[in-house]
Amino acid sequence: MNQEEVMLHGSERIDDLLTHELGIIQSDEVFSFSMDAVLLARFANIPRRGGRILDMCTGNGIIPLLLSTRCEAVIEGIEIQPRLADMARRSVALNQLQERIVIREGDLRELHRVTGHGVYDYITVNPPYMPLNGSDIKLNPHQAIARHEIHCTLEEVIQAGARLLRSGGKLGMVHKPQRLAEMISLMHKYRLEPKIIRLVHPRAHLEANMVLIECIRDGRPEVRLQPPLIVYDNQGNYCSEIMEIYYGSEGKS
Repeated sequence: MNQEEVMLHGSERIDDLLTHELGIIQSDEVFSFSMDAVLLARFANIPRRGGRILDMCTGNGIIPLLLSTRCEAVIEGIEIQPRLADMARRSVALNQLQERIVIREGDLRELHRVTGHGVYDYITVNPPYMPLNGSDIKLNPHQAIARHEIHCTLEEVIQAGARLLRSGGKLGMVHKPQRLAEMISLMHKYRLEPKIIRLVHPRAHLEANMVLIECIRDGRPEVRLQPPLIVYDNQGNYCSEIMEIYYGSEGKS
């Protein structure tokens, strides 16, 4: 399917995914993907062949699309918002990846009733970051759901991941560092053992504004702190690792 054959609705557009020969349907009316999704897709230690991968809170499908360039496994995404799930399905069709990627519309808290427990080898999730307090939710419902814990709390996300992972399976998450202690506590509660943590800093002298964490279902206690990932150098340009993630080896200075 080429771009001319894809039906776009309203303000939708097709954006290129940089080094990958892929396109993705986006709209300013809904929550578009950002750097945190791209970094999680690279951070995740997914199985190369075989296995079953799930992306929870998949949005417009950015993480499954990026993961498809790194493995040959079957990748599923689940999204509760019908409009975003439809955009994700059309992006999958645009890239002719229907045999590799399946997008489900539904509630991640109920997915185990359809799939059963312990069926996935790896789960990625870029969940809503902000607790629901009623005072700072934007009027746009699509953006509010993506940013705030309207349909799922952090605990519900972690509990769902624990249900769906097989013993020894892994969960990779990106979130805000301010909630790292809460994340680790909840992971322990649901038998997910943190194994790798990496902090992302906008600049070397600034505190982290993202955290990447990977845990193992029923794993033994042992965690590794990876070197910090710095986004911008002193001149305001992307650092070499970010350039490589976004543009490949040709983007390195």
